Amino acid sequence: MRVLHLSDTHLDRRDAPNKHGVNATQSLRRMLADLRHLRAVDTIVVSGDIADDGSPEAYVAARDIVREFAAERNVPVIYSTGNHDERQAFAKVLGSGHLDPDGSDRADTLIASDEAERAAVSLVDGHRFITLDSLVPGKGYGHLSRTQLDWLRDVLGTPAPHGTVLVFHHPPITLDVEVQQALGLQNPSELVDTIRGSDVRLILCGHFHLQIFGFLETVPVWVTPGVVSRVDLTAAPRTERAVRGASATLVQLGAHGPLFHTLHARDPQAGETVYELDEQHLRSVIDELGAGT
Repeated sequence: MRVLHLSDTHLDRRDAPNKHGVNATQSLRRMLADLRHLRAVDTIVVSGDIADDGSPEAYVAARDIVREFAAERNVPVIYSTGNHDERQAFAKVLGSGHLDPDGSDRADTLIASDEAERAAVSLVDGHRFITLDSLVPGKGYGHLSRTQLDWLRDVLGTPAPHGTVLVFHHPPITLDVEVQQALGLQNPSELVDTIRGSDVRLILCGHFHLQIFGFLETVPVWVTPGVVSRVDLTAAPRTERAVRGASATLVQLGAHGPLFHTLHARDPQAGETVYELDEQHLRSVIDELGAGT
């Protein structure tokens, strides 16, 4: 099983540069164009922040661009929500988030939630993919509701033929970086309690715009870098610098997996600064969007 893992496309309703001068639609197109020779893919995962402005037009653009790539390979596409996403618009365009190559909905199970959370299940060649919704409206951090965790426990009560992959936006692991700790998943221990002893073999996330590998107890966690930009940790402590350069990951599941290969688009502007937040600005982001605010 080979999974193309994309995240943080951040499209908006305009096919034009954003406030930082980056054309997010162009970044996604460039990433997929540079992957045109990658044929042996079994599914595509897009782990949140699909739309930067939450508009239906942004979801249509993302769906159509990724669907063209998926249709050429006859593989499904699995989307989850991120903190920039809007549930109603997501559902209107992407349904459950689990789509066949032709764009039709393929979810086997969809959560029933009073908050309209987007969590769903589908099987791809015996591998079960479960998307969760870690979105907290108006905030940057992530949280998995008790409704979702109870639903997840029920779903995992029946093992899948080749195990389960969880897909959601906010990583349950962080580096020793304050902004990641403030804006990551805030209840990872509850998730651990829910999946312990189950057939979950991998967790795929985005959000941080850089690659990280670690473990949530015994389950591997992979955080893929962003398509729209990449965070550069060589900046001074307590600041954040983002640079140009679309990235993605090829994930291989199997007897010797999971294996991860990071892919980078050939962007002539790769490495150029998109934005840089000083300590004061970063503190205001944490205070406004972080947990406990």
